[in-house]
Amino acid sequence: MRVMAAPRKYPEELRERAIRMAVDLRRDPATRTGALRRVGEQLGINPETLRNWVSQAEIDEGHRPGVTTAEGQRIVELEREVKELRRANEILKTASAFFAAAELDRRLK
Repeated sequence: MRVMAAPRKYPEELRERAIRMAVDLRRDPATRTGALRRVGEQLGINPETLRNWVSQAEIDEGHRPGVTTAEGQRIVELEREVKELRRANEILKTASAFFAAAELDRRLK
């Protein structure tokens, strides 16, 4: 079963443009203060959302420590796989116990 990702509130092009603008403004000490707020207001994006985007972009580019987007997706996939394997293992244990009990009953008769 494949889980669908939540729909994005903002188009990917807008997200990329906002990140570029914010990163450019933050590089210059004269425009660094309030850069996220200004870009957010200009493009109609919540400044906190923009801050999260910029932080994740910095992580993805290796400029900041943290879990990259690709690593995060891989972790989610692995956790899903572990859950499925644990479920299958429980089913196999139950089936094994059932057949072992049935074999024991057969031998006792």
